[in-house]
Amino acid sequence: MRPIPPIYDHNDDPLKRRLKSIPAFRALLRAVEARFYDEIEWTDPILDVGCGDGHFVQMTFDHSITAGIDPWWRPINKAYRTKQYDHLVFGVANKMPFPDDYFGSAFSNSVLEHIPDVQAVLNETGRVMKQDGRFLITVPSQRFTQNLGGAAIFEKLKLNSAADRYRVAFNKIARHIHTDPPEVWIKRLNKAGFEVERWQYYFSTEALRALEIGHVQGLPSAILHGLTGKWIAAPWDSNLKWTEKWVRPFYEEDPDDDGTYLLFIARKT
Repeated sequence: MRPIPPIYDHNDDPLKRRLKSIPAFRALLRAVEARFYDEIEWTDPILDVGCGDGHFVQMTFDHSITAGIDPWWRPINKAYRTKQYDHLVFGVANKMPFPDDYFGSAFSNSVLEHIPDVQAVLNETGRVMKQDGRFLITVPSQRFTQNLGGAAIFEKLKLNSAADRYRVAFNKIARHIHTDPPEVWIKRLNKAGFEVERWQYYFSTEALRALEIGHVQGLPSAILHGLTGKWIAAPWDSNLKWTEKWVRPFYEEDPDDDGTYLLFIARKT
């Protein structure tokens, strides 16, 4: 198959680069998350747990990585075309075809919240990782549903049941199964053989509500992607300048304790 050519300039900053290839709400969140990857000294071999279409790796790493695994055929076929992975596995991450103590580091970027039996995936990741290997994960926290703007509007109108239904519906659209507090994730990671070295909240309530609005604005992009395989019809600076102006303040904000997403950096013990 023909490789997917990059449509971005490597000189662009992380946010601008993503705005040229995916909807604004995803570009914003992924650009924020990509900064965490600069904090880790990645040790080969590297595993991407839930690689999807490979877009995150293509935008975040300046080199290919060792392996990715994903259970969805269409995205992983697209990941293959990016040439960003030395090996790709079409399968479920609770049973990986890798030997014990193989990977030096691993990550799972906004993936684990979608997996019903997430403990089995964490356990299996622990099995295939070397002693002292680092595992980075990002997930929405319990504040994701608590702080949704649509729910807040219903609550101001004293329509609490409507607010609860909105939260359930939005989580369903986002395909979230787990939006849990940090202590739940720490317990899961400990059970899988990891010690959490650092964790933090990120992505403010204001940024979350921009993402929430972006889900609606992203509908035309979804239709375009279904028809052409591309998310953005005109990935040019002049076309994206107002979108960039809207989301950049959220990209540049500092992480704080009021964030709605969670970052964990854990070590295999």
